[in-house]
Amino acid sequence: MLDTQIPDFSLPATSDTTFNLAEQAGKVVVIYFYPKDSTPGCTTEGQNFRDLHAEFAAAGAVILGISRDSLKSHENFKSKQAFPFELGSDKDETVCTLFDVIKDKMMYGKPCRGIERSTFVIDRAGVLRREWRGVKVAGHVQEVLDFVKTL
Repeated sequence: MLDTQIPDFSLPATSDTTFNLAEQAGKVVVIYFYPKDSTPGCTTEGQNFRDLHAEFAAAGAVILGISRDSLKSHENFKSKQAFPFELGSDKDETVCTLFDVIKDKMMYGKPCRGIERSTFVIDRAGVLRREWRGVKVAGHVQEVLDFVKTL
């Protein structure tokens, strides 16, 4: 998937918007997939993107967080954490499938399907330039920012 053109997709997002990849042409797009709103790791990751948002914007990047939660859940999460970027709701897993982030996981000793924490950077021409899978939150957002600044 690396160094390939990402097909256009659209997704309902917070703030009564629809995120369309094609509309982001000319910008670097950072898409991060996370398992669930308002859980400890997902909250910390979102806060890290929030805290470095101005630097991402200065580098010409747009950030989109995606999970399978509802828009209502996303709006509450975004508002509570004061995220300056939108969260996309992928209830039918279309975009999750496109990026292959749905994985079989263990939850409390039981198998389940869920989102593997992952981040993707798409360049100004719509080409995937970097991906991180199975992300550990600590230090991750700074690493993404450092990469974005090289584009």
